[in-house]
Amino acid sequence: MGFISSTMLITALITELLTHTPNAPVKKNRFYYEKRGEIVWEVPTDEKIIALTFDDGPDPMDTPEILELLKKYDIKATFFVVGKKVEMYPELAKREAFEGHELANHTYSHLYLNKQMSEERIHNEIVKAEETIFNITGQRPTLFRPPGGFYNEKVIRVLKSSGYQIIMWSWHQDARDWDRPGVHKIVNSILQKTQKGDIVLLHDYVEGKTQTIEALKQILPKLKERGFRFVTVSELLVYRKSTPVEK
Repeated sequence: MGFISSTMLITALITELLTHTPNAPVKKNRFYYEKRGEIVWEVPTDEKIIALTFDDGPDPMDTPEILELLKKYDIKATFFVVGKKVEMYPELAKREAFEGHELANHTYSHLYLNKQMSEERIHNEIVKAEETIFNITGQRPTLFRPPGGFYNEKVIRVLKSSGYQIIMWSWHQDARDWDRPGVHKIVNSILQKTQKGDIVLLHDYVEGKTQTIEALKQILPKLKERGFRFVTVSELLVYRKSTPVEK
């Protein structure tokens, strides 16, 4: 019994030392990046505000109807646009800007920024989209969302050096509208989970017939009835508690 107890004690001490060693590798998870302010998923606040975001547009079929709904309910949103589509549909991008919405960078060609991609290529995707958005709308984006939500140290390094803030979305708020799960599921997913400071992910382009527009017709008035105020992501970031970025 004494031998077993001593062994267990030694094991516990070794574990304790390893856990608290100053040279132990840092676990770079969501908490790590959030604490440093390098990536934002949501902005906890006591204010009853949320930010609606739309990815992958502009699209000649879906974007106009979404803009009409936003205008009807006096809502300003943030559109994470694809540079190539802004070139294809410049009037839609101009309309988004003219109607007071925020345009943000979603790369030029919607490439997934994986670990194999060079920093130069990542930089080119971002800059080309930025210049396209600026030249057509007059808005120079400062927010970036990686396609598919894929990010790594290389992506973060390039974005920081380019002056961008990486914006994701509230994990509990992914209604997966891109997968067309059914209007009812999109509506329920958002209405049942909305919290103060959420960043809501939706799309103004999906493959096939969108269900997002019909879902919005139910979501927007309900959230307004509950007293939620809709802001752009940049406006939401004002409520973020400042935390110095660690080196």
